[in-house]
Amino acid sequence: MSWRPQYRSSKFRNVYGKVASREHCFDGIPITKNVHDNHFCAVNARFLAIVTESAGGGSFLVIPLEQTGRIEPNYPKVCGHQGNVLDIKWNPFIENIIASCSEDTSVRIWEIPEGGLKRNMTEAVLELYGHSRRVGLVEWHPTTNNILFSAGYDYKVLIWNLDIGEPVKMIDCHTDVILCMSFNTDGSLLATTCKDKKLRVVEPRSGRVLQEASCKNHRVNRVVFLGSTKRLLTTGVSRWNTRQIALWDQEDLSMPLIEEEIDGLSGLLFPFYDADTHMLYLAGKGDGNIRYYEIGSEKPYLSYLMEFRSPAPQKGLGVMPKHGLDVSACEVFRFYKLVTLKGLIEPISMIVPRRSETYQEDIYPMTPGTEPALTPDEWLSGVNRDPILMSLKEGYKKTSKIVFKAPVREKKSVVVNGIDLLENVPPRTENELLRMFFRQQDEIRRLKDELSQKDIRIRQLQLELKNLRNSPKNN
Repeated sequence: MSWRPQYRSSKFRNVYGKVASREHCFDGIPITKNVHDNHFCAVNARFLAIVTESAGGGSFLVIPLEQTGRIEPNYPKVCGHQGNVLDIKWNPFIENIIASCSEDTSVRIWEIPEGGLKRNMTEAVLELYGHSRRVGLVEWHPTTNNILFSAGYDYKVLIWNLDIGEPVKMIDCHTDVILCMSFNTDGSLLATTCKDKKLRVVEPRSGRVLQEASCKNHRVNRVVFLGSTKRLLTTGVSRWNTRQIALWDQEDLSMPLIEEEIDGLSGLLFPFYDADTHMLYLAGKGDGNIRYYEIGSEKPYLSYLMEFRSPAPQKGLGVMPKHGLDVSACEVFRFYKLVTLKGLIEPISMIVPRRSETYQEDIYPMTPGTEPALTPDEWLSGVNRDPILMSLKEGYKKTSKIVFKAPVREKKSVVVNGIDLLENVPPRTENELLRMFFRQQDEIRRLKDELSQKDIRIRQLQLELKNLRNSPKNN
């Protein structure tokens, strides 16, 4: 019997990547040189945010999407952090709200004005302190408004209710640095990967670990929930130091369903999953290729489709939400690729080739929209709800009417020996310690000058008083 290759019929088998022309790229951006394994980029239907290199503290750019081309060196930045910015994420329901986390141990919420920044922004609408070490990851809850997760180098995940500006829960089940967090569709489960080589599925409200896998043969780096299929996909490194992916059943992490080696390169593999098309994209940090697969419900589960190749290495990738895609061009996914060497952000559109120019309903099913399904109080009380879906055919440019309201906090104070401990927060990093030292030196100099001026003024007043006493009129 002769061997015949088996071809799978798929409407996505001819998907191809199209790089935007140079005038539609973002050029002249001082992309951060930080080696932290994050994307350093976040994008939504209105703005592109990129973490940048800065001399002191941490900063990131926020650019309106229509403002393509070369960006001026003195373009305004968001620069309120005292340490390097490690992660940024846009609020999925309010398009001008972005969360950032930093080496200064803080998480900050920023409100970007209509039309973008006109001057440097240093004041956040909310500053969140709860971690004792730097904060490496932030994630918004997928169905609930104003619930934010942050993971720090203190091995803890804090859940923040931004309605009150306080942490409401803490997940304390990790024994090392948390590398990645991913939610299932309704946000009732959280999957994490950790430097302790374990993959965990956690119930976020109780902090209870439902499933745990000790990955000895597959050292996990990144994890992503595969929509509502009750499956997880992880990327990592095999025992032979080759890049590898593994597919897991979320209800049984004792053994992966499949493991597949990708290549022998050393860069981290970032997974991206599109629940609408059931397509998985794998992008390697430090190489220019993006492989894509179709996920099936039956064996072999993973079907290789094609590979987008590019000579320029990528540092990270931002992903456009579905409602920001160009449906008239049959665009099913869009990356924003960070090319550090060129200071360039390059949009890459994944397109399904179709001859008809009409709306293609088979590749654009109903998709999660910009309306939250739950309030923070509902979610915290134990309610789960699937995301509110929207059609991309009509009204996909509709903006959300939700407005972020920062909570008004009463000033708390803890006074010990005449010192307010909350007012005088100790420095958390070496850079912050140096900055505090120099600020204190400046303050001491200023106080000395002020004291000497007051001494001179006292002498003047004493002389005037003496003159008044000795004047003949008083006699």
